[in-house]
Amino acid sequence: MTDLPARESMEFDVVIVGAGPAGLAAAIRLKQISPDISVVVVEKGSEVGAHILSGAVIDPSALDRLLPDWRSEADAPLQTEVTDDRFLWLTQSRAISVPLFLAPPLMSNHGCFIGSLGDTCKWLAAKAEALGVEIYPGFAAAEILYGETGAVRGIATGDMGVGKSGEHNASFTRGMELHAKYTLFAEGARGSLTKQLLARFDLARDRQPPKFGIGLKEIWQIDPAQHKPGLTQHSFGWPLGNTTGGGSFLYHYGDNLVSVGFVVHLNYENPFLSPFEEFQRFKTHPSVRDTFEGAKRIAYGARAITEGGYQSVPKLSFAGGALVGCAAGFVNVPRIKGTHNAMASGMLAAEHIAEALASGRANDELAGYENAWRASPVGKDLWKVRNVKPLWSKFGTILGVALGGLDMWTNTLGFSLFGTVGHGKADPDCLKPAKDCERISYPKPDGKLTFDRLSSVFLSNTNHEEDQPPHLVVADMALQKASEHDIYDGPSARYCPAGVYEWVGEGADLRYVINAQNCVHCKTCDIKDPNRNITWIPPEGGGGPNYPSM
Repeated sequence: MTDLPARESMEFDVVIVGAGPAGLAAAIRLKQISPDISVVVVEKGSEVGAHILSGAVIDPSALDRLLPDWRSEADAPLQTEVTDDRFLWLTQSRAISVPLFLAPPLMSNHGCFIGSLGDTCKWLAAKAEALGVEIYPGFAAAEILYGETGAVRGIATGDMGVGKSGEHNASFTRGMELHAKYTLFAEGARGSLTKQLLARFDLARDRQPPKFGIGLKEIWQIDPAQHKPGLTQHSFGWPLGNTTGGGSFLYHYGDNLVSVGFVVHLNYENPFLSPFEEFQRFKTHPSVRDTFEGAKRIAYGARAITEGGYQSVPKLSFAGGALVGCAAGFVNVPRIKGTHNAMASGMLAAEHIAEALASGRANDELAGYENAWRASPVGKDLWKVRNVKPLWSKFGTILGVALGGLDMWTNTLGFSLFGTVGHGKADPDCLKPAKDCERISYPKPDGKLTFDRLSSVFLSNTNHEEDQPPHLVVADMALQKASEHDIYDGPSARYCPAGVYEWVGEGADLRYVINAQNCVHCKTCDIKDPNRNITWIPPEGGGGPNYPSM
């Protein structure tokens, strides 16, 4: 339809896309520097925190700098400090404890807090609003706006009330244009607008390819007799083979709560592997299954994790804006932590924006931010661990983890035996044809400790308006049949943690079914499809999961 009414617009000094830790830290820091700076944050989730998922053991270093008195506040979102830190190597029947003195000091979790990143973001949002930041949840940033010179000048939120075929229904409402002197993109891993910016401004030139993992998480309320507040436990090894990277986390916190999760690196080769099923298998290990005896599973979710680290961080600045947080790829992979770097990058970008605004600048490039991040706490944090992921990928779990640990030790002394190791192939290029791989048989779920996808998605409170354009777009359906199905045996039905994709029927009746209603916005399909044939775009604002305190 071409005869659309004009969109209304609003003017701000700064527009921030995404109410995660990076976006909210940036908003707060801007207002701390200058209360007169007008700031708006748009968030596609139905409320702040609805789409936030993290382990979460949080390094409080950035929060301490942003809000130094947070620990003394009665409603502080992080209450459980780490008191017991364990690291295990798993075989199928045994758990071998790795002595912590072998691990570099930077791997210690002592001084960190266990909690909900979603609740932390809600708390940060209240702090931001108290300073005068405007926050609009339920509005997906669907379009980047450019000025006559090509500089970013803001975003437009998506139209509401559009039917599956593009027709306008009775509730049709045009999106809003939010114009800004500077726009920060804090979309998290594999953001749809961030992808466009990377391509338009060639931000990934001379960088290593981005790398990702998929993280799956459940929250359980367990028997008080099993609860050990402050315990963090990480493992690697079983159920994954030596050539597949990943591992688990198990955190005790709050009111008899346990956060249990599993991460699979998305450079795995076997198309028959299912990250969801590997997670369910992990919970049956003798070292953890007793934790869930008599317990109740109360939440489930999944999302992609940026794993490229220092080598893969794109250029952060461009005319009119910048990337912050996981949109830029600031996760510290061996520590399984990104919140501290996300917040620190948001604060750093805010400081450079405030300086630019104070000098009368607008819609130019924030080159100072790009030039400063490597010498900042973010760059120093990522530099010391830059080789862990590529060494793991190159040499497998056993040798790769050992070499990565050695490299972290030497980096604490200021040098590396390996220099800076490259990542090699991008994740979708790592998948092997089905004929070259062994089929994996997974046990049926028991409904007590292990579960199926659909009962899990139910716990994520995922919902989308059914009458809306598809937000999972297959560019070439014939290619999907000829390659994804015929060559790779339909891995999308296995890598998706929400049961979105199915190949149904046989022969001439074979159909690719996309159950978009189930989508938890993890973005794995946008990353792992072997032909890069699937694109995730924002659905109507407010759609997707509504995570409870994830």
